[in-house]
Amino acid sequence: MKKSVIWLLTIIMALTFGVLLYFQIMYLENMVKMRDEQFSEGVMRSLYSTSEFLEREETLHFLEQDINIIESSFYHDYANTPPVETSRIEPSQIFPPANQNVAERYRNMQEVIRSQYLYQKGLLNEVILSILRDAGSRPVMERADSTLIRNCLRTELANNGVNVPFAFAIYGVRGNLIYSTEGYKDKAKHNMYSIPLFSNSDTYYNLKVQFPTKHSYIFSSVRFIIPTLILTLILLIIFLYTIILAFRQKKLTEMKTDFINNMTHELKTPISTISLAGQMLSDPSIRKSPTSLQHLSEVITEESKRLRFQVEKVLQMSVFDNTGSALKFTEVDANNIIANVVNTFKIKVEKYGGSLTTMLEADNAEIRVDEMQFTNVIFNLLDNAVKYMDEEREPQLEISTKDISETQLEIRIKDNGIGIKKDDLKRIFDKFFRVSTGNLHDVKGFGLGLAYVKKMITLFGGTISAESEFGKGSTFVITLPLISNKET
Repeated sequence: MKKSVIWLLTIIMALTFGVLLYFQIMYLENMVKMRDEQFSEGVMRSLYSTSEFLEREETLHFLEQDINIIESSFYHDYANTPPVETSRIEPSQIFPPANQNVAERYRNMQEVIRSQYLYQKGLLNEVILSILRDAGSRPVMERADSTLIRNCLRTELANNGVNVPFAFAIYGVRGNLIYSTEGYKDKAKHNMYSIPLFSNSDTYYNLKVQFPTKHSYIFSSVRFIIPTLILTLILLIIFLYTIILAFRQKKLTEMKTDFINNMTHELKTPISTISLAGQMLSDPSIRKSPTSLQHLSEVITEESKRLRFQVEKVLQMSVFDNTGSALKFTEVDANNIIANVVNTFKIKVEKYGGSLTTMLEADNAEIRVDEMQFTNVIFNLLDNAVKYMDEEREPQLEISTKDISETQLEIRIKDNGIGIKKDDLKRIFDKFFRVSTGNLHDVKGFGLGLAYVKKMITLFGGTISAESEFGKGSTFVITLPLISNKET
């Protein structure tokens, strides 16, 4: 599949998931907002009902307490007023004689009803005046009893569909706290609702109610949306992970294709040279010349070494599948192995007019590694230093060892080559990756060397890192555990 097609599918799916998540989040927000408004509306209705209930209870209290006194006083006043006596109504007034005409009977009935109305009106006026005069003098615990308020609030909230715990408090006109129930927090302003009590009297109070579990109550009513949101997020993560794997797999496939092409070219050159030398040996004139025979023999030997070296490079791939099962760990002195490799490799460096400096300063260099693989690691790093040298200056290589602690050995390999770009530095240890060399086309390799080095150092229980400045050179730093502190 083409990369452009993968990108197109990725963009379409990402937009689809993004829009889906957006609508789900917006729906969740709207649901929470709607539930919050419904909650607030139900609470305020309950508070209004509670306020009206307390006012009715206070009115009933005064009616029951003063009705007899007011009624007797009212009758007494009317009894002492002869012109207008409405305290006693004769039956003849309600039921006039039959010989009266209809108009007169109607007027008598109107007069009786008017007298009754004046009586009831006077009675109610006395009651209202008594309430307005005496209500403020009643103790607050009688006017706003906590048990009465709690029961009324609980009933009204349940009727409005709000079944959550609450706490409340009564405040005075000046904002002073009169009393509060258990769980009420005076400084907490969130999730609080307020309403005035007895606002028509001279002395009134404020009822404030708190709902500590309001948020959890609201979210519990919309929690059925959360699983769908989580599933969508999981699908999005899986989709992104699949796309990443697809790109990695495609890139790995491209790298393997390049590797095969490069390997074919690398193996083809020495094979062709050996084949040509073999054909020349069949020529009788060549066989009669000792100098020609010597030259062809050297060519065949060198190309055979080159072919063997390339084959060994390819065989290093098996290490990535065999996680250490084929390694043979032994106790070795790192200084001795490095010195042997340097003695062999110094000739190659001097061939280009350069130098290889060693500073084996580690007092304790005993490590536990596979000797052959460790030798290959050092050789690969030195070979890379020569392979990527700057043609405008002589190669200068340095290799050193030192004890950075009682438990670790540090090995540094430094060169003055072309260096590594910052973007490539992050990937140099990746399998099949080859550092770009611009217009330089004579750098050979399969992109396995540093990946192999990284794998081996990890299996040895150590670490490797690279420091480089493009155009000035590179430094590879290896740390390995010393044998005296490493588990055997």
